[in-house]
Amino acid sequence: QQEVRKVSESIKYNHPLRKCVDTILKKCPTEYQERMGRNMDDYEDFDERQNSYPSEKSLAKLHKQVIYSVQRHRRTQVQWQILLEQAFYLEDVAKNESSATRQFVHTFHSQEPENKIIQYFYTPTVEWYWECLLRPWFYRVLAVVLATFSVIVVWSECTFFSTKPVLSLFAVFIQLAEKTYNYIYIEMACFLTIFFLSICVYSTVFRIRVFNYYYLASHHQTDAYSLLFSGMLFCRLTPPLCLNFLGLTHMDATISHKNTQPTAYTSIMGSMRVLSFIADGFYIYYPMLVVILCIATYFSLGTRCLNLLGFQQFMGDSEMTSDLIDEGKELIRREKRKRQRQEDGENRRREWKERYGNRDESTRSRAVHTDQKESSFSETNANRPLSKYTRSNGRTERDRIELLQDAEPLDFNADSVNDDPLESDSGR
Repeated sequence: QQEVRKVSESIKYNHPLRKCVDTILKKCPTEYQERMGRNMDDYEDFDERQNSYPSEKSLAKLHKQVIYSVQRHRRTQVQWQILLEQAFYLEDVAKNESSATRQFVHTFHSQEPENKIIQYFYTPTVEWYWECLLRPWFYRVLAVVLATFSVIVVWSECTFFSTKPVLSLFAVFIQLAEKTYNYIYIEMACFLTIFFLSICVYSTVFRIRVFNYYYLASHHQTDAYSLLFSGMLFCRLTPPLCLNFLGLTHMDATISHKNTQPTAYTSIMGSMRVLSFIADGFYIYYPMLVVILCIATYFSLGTRCLNLLGFQQFMGDSEMTSDLIDEGKELIRREKRKRQRQEDGENRRREWKERYGNRDESTRSRAVHTDQKESSFSETNANRPLSKYTRSNGRTERDRIELLQDAEPLDFNADSVNDDPLESDSGR
């Protein structure tokens, strides 16, 4: 912000590079643009002051930095709001677990309008049973199922090269289905296998961070460079994943050593038999390294090594982690109080509007009606003297002027306001 402010103050409205500065300001947030517009003084000519102005190349570099900074700022705000919603949700779940009414009560109402159909079926009682009772058990069952699949994958990766006996469990399932010619079972087994392998491979792409510059952010907050990098990484991971699947199920002729009909993948991409040292060595023993990766992940060896090298990481048994936890709790309390004050203010304004809204409208209509009466009364009073001093149509214009000049004041004690005193005085 300071660099943009300096450039905007140094380059005035009649400078040739002012268009570039306006382009940079358009990329800034709206409140910053308004602040810059109030503090600008465009009455000075750039020729009158002998200052050093930035070049077009430096403005292009500043433009790039502003775009990256604004995008990172918005991304951080969105991620912060997501974390706040998750924290408030977990606090609500912890509070409602001991609820005797068995109805889920939210601390803060959702700002987004919910679907009426969902509101009809997903009542507070159903929400309480799902969030407090069924959902934890569902996650536990899902964790057991995924852990079983993970053990099968690791075992098959370490033993898929063995054809006699067949030790790969995926190959055993496929071969049992081949004997009975059960094609539906073969399709389901292949689909579940490739589906789980794809989840394991592609989920790492969503979590990987390259120097905190290339990574995928949720809620449409990923920049163009990270999207290109991630798309390139997806394209590079897909062919090895398909080849690994064929090896696990012994559908690759390089592994099964059978003269079977080649699959569509090997007929297009080729086989590993072309390079013997890769087909007989690297292709067989390299997948066994997944065991080392599993051990390192289980004991968090990567995080511990980075922590020893000086890169602070979140760990469960360190002083930095406890400080971060305490700081996070304080931030959540602060945001909770802030949101609570906002909701209280909105509720008070809503109650005030419901209580005094009709009374204000009636008072306003009464005032308008009174103003109309006063205006009509003033108009009649303004027009009334003219009618009093007006003669009949048979008199000439000269006589009317004379009568208006010599007329006596009105007698308000007369019986009728409409009586004309000028006509009653016959002497005049």
